[in-house]
Amino acid sequence: MLRFLTAGESHGPCLTAIVEGLPAGLPVDTAAIDRQLARRQAGYGRGDRQQIERDTVRVLAGVHAGRTIGAPLALLVANRDFENWRERVEPPWTRPRPGHADLAGATKYGLDDLRLVAERASARTTAIQVAVGAVARELLGRVGVTVGGYVEAIGDVQADVEGLDLAERLRAAAESDVSCPDPAATEGMRRAIDRAREAGESLGGIIVLVALGLPVGLGSHAHWDRRLDGRLAQAVLGIQAIKGVEIGPAFANARLPGTRVHDALHPGPDGRPVRRTNRAGGLEGGMTNGEPLLLRAAMKPIPTTVSPVPTVDLATGEATETQYVRSDVCAVPAAAVVGEAMVAWVLAEALLERYGGDTLEELTGRVQRDRG
Repeated sequence: MLRFLTAGESHGPCLTAIVEGLPAGLPVDTAAIDRQLARRQAGYGRGDRQQIERDTVRVLAGVHAGRTIGAPLALLVANRDFENWRERVEPPWTRPRPGHADLAGATKYGLDDLRLVAERASARTTAIQVAVGAVARELLGRVGVTVGGYVEAIGDVQADVEGLDLAERLRAAAESDVSCPDPAATEGMRRAIDRAREAGESLGGIIVLVALGLPVGLGSHAHWDRRLDGRLAQAVLGIQAIKGVEIGPAFANARLPGTRVHDALHPGPDGRPVRRTNRAGGLEGGMTNGEPLLLRAAMKPIPTTVSPVPTVDLATGEATETQYVRSDVCAVPAAAVVGEAMVAWVLAEALLERYGGDTLEELTGRVQRDRG
């Protein structure tokens, strides 16, 4: 079983993860992990916190000579901002921000300081998830699987990606500071972010997550909790501010008759059936079908805004307004990076379930034999 557990808070000394179940012999490239961490911190619309942090990973256990040894892998990402908060004495937060975890978390755990909820609920904790996802990327890459993502919309600015294949979209997105493959939409997104900043607002958007080169049969049709579409949706919906997920053009498909939705099969040159469309988004019956995996996720605007929102002071019970806490104007490009990490994790988990192997050599050999 492949699994991981994280610990740490937004302004604590560090974020940590324990990863269990990796095969022995997998290279752990800290430079590659750091590149993913840097991608998460970048993006037009990010806040001042990203000027403080310079995220890099430390590998504390589970590796010898740069490769996994079959033992749990321990990762650490330091919070540089911790030093700025170490000696601060702040009054308790008592004004919950609508749309945040503040009120529900404080009620659940009987806390009178909302900061204690916000520290763990913060999207800062996704930094360590990105580090874990980078390790999963390495594993997938060893069997020819690539995971990527891009931004399709920010606010009401929509990208036009017709005519670009998936690989071209990912390449073009890498050159955009909003991770958008459409240059015209990139400029529109930047302007929308500027307008939101001037108005004291925040913006959400749509991200697309992609996996190429997947073998057939990851996941299962046999049990509800092993269906890969459900597992992927849970992983992506577990990212802060993500409120909706679809696989392929699911909501558009729902408005069409079945004969216009399902991907017809045709004889291929080697005798195997092939598809000429991918409206299923790469998944059928809870399993990969050999086509590119396509997920689309909706991110709501961040609930911390400069312009106040009505709330109630829990200390007095009186009507008041939210108090601004340093935040991003738009974190949609960063959410795409986190989404890639979580998709990579679930796919790596499903890969090991299907093929097993205590060593990387065993795993890759089994996948190669299965592919012929």
